[in-house]
Amino acid sequence: MSTISSPPTTPTVVREKDTGETMRAIVLDGFGSLDRLVYTDIPKPLPKDGEVVIKVKGFGINHAEMHMRRGEWAEAAEVSGIECVGVVEACPGGEFPVGAKVAALMGGLGRTINGSYAEYTRVRAANVALIDSDLPWSQLAALPETFATAWTCLFRNLDLQAGQTVVIRGATSSFGQAAVKMAVAAGARVIATSRSQERFGLLERLGAVRAEVERRDMAATIAEAKHIDAVLDLVGNSTILDSLDMLRRGGAACLAGWLGGLAPIADFNPLLRMASGVNLNFFGSFVFGTPGFPLSDVPLADIARQVADGELDAAPSHVFGFDEIRQAHQLMEAGQAGGKMVVVMDPE
Repeated sequence: MSTISSPPTTPTVVREKDTGETMRAIVLDGFGSLDRLVYTDIPKPLPKDGEVVIKVKGFGINHAEMHMRRGEWAEAAEVSGIECVGVVEACPGGEFPVGAKVAALMGGLGRTINGSYAEYTRVRAANVALIDSDLPWSQLAALPETFATAWTCLFRNLDLQAGQTVVIRGATSSFGQAAVKMAVAAGARVIATSRSQERFGLLERLGAVRAEVERRDMAATIAEAKHIDAVLDLVGNSTILDSLDMLRRGGAACLAGWLGGLAPIADFNPLLRMASGVNLNFFGSFVFGTPGFPLSDVPLADIARQVADGELDAAPSHVFGFDEIRQAHQLMEAGQAGGKMVVVMDPE
């Protein structure tokens, strides 16, 4: 996953208090290689006011969890996993009915509190959203991180409208593919970029009007330069100034990824470097659940309906069982995910 989660510093492992009941979980036995992901029994989370205990039915696999396993993020809980879908097990505050289908995203999941690589997880109510749908759990599990983030970037930050032209840079990532699909479904004209021409066919099948090779000076070569309405930049600091240069007056660029690395922009002086009349904004999925960004603000139920009606494709690239987490991480580490990978707790 390309979305920005948290700056790397010295990692700290956080552990849950003992509750008397246990559950099956995948824990981090230190930081490092795949063998650090260990199956064991740990305490089941206790319900608390303002929080929701979820019986996990499925979860997406994200690059953030790989960085946590390696010890590259600021914090890492004993149980990784920044998102999940499942059923409400307990909700003392009454925000959600017991038995309801829900999605959960971030709010410390996998970082400061135990995440979704387990039979149960507990998360703040602001990080939970109803997702009533008859879709299989494997498809629902592909929605929270990628589609919630893509929807927010496209339709909140960029205010993308039907008929507008949007450039999506880094479009072959799982996040990028979701953004292409959503923009096309909304009636936008999508130009997608990839470092490899071999991926152009994929992007065009997703609905992009064309694909272009990702380069740092696209503003000087793209035919629509100065007529582009929006850019969703998932490559990051190395390309965001170029993204601003290709916009029309009043156009906007959203920085939401770091596929090109986290190196800062050297000697950036907005007065001298930014074109007049264009807008730059940022979105990081770690803000979901904070004031102003409740996960319920994202229409996940409507997105699931679009998937069910065939208007939006959310089929995961790979579906793993709970006992196959190392295989999933190995594929992710090798750069062979090919899209959104998910884990389901029970065979479908």
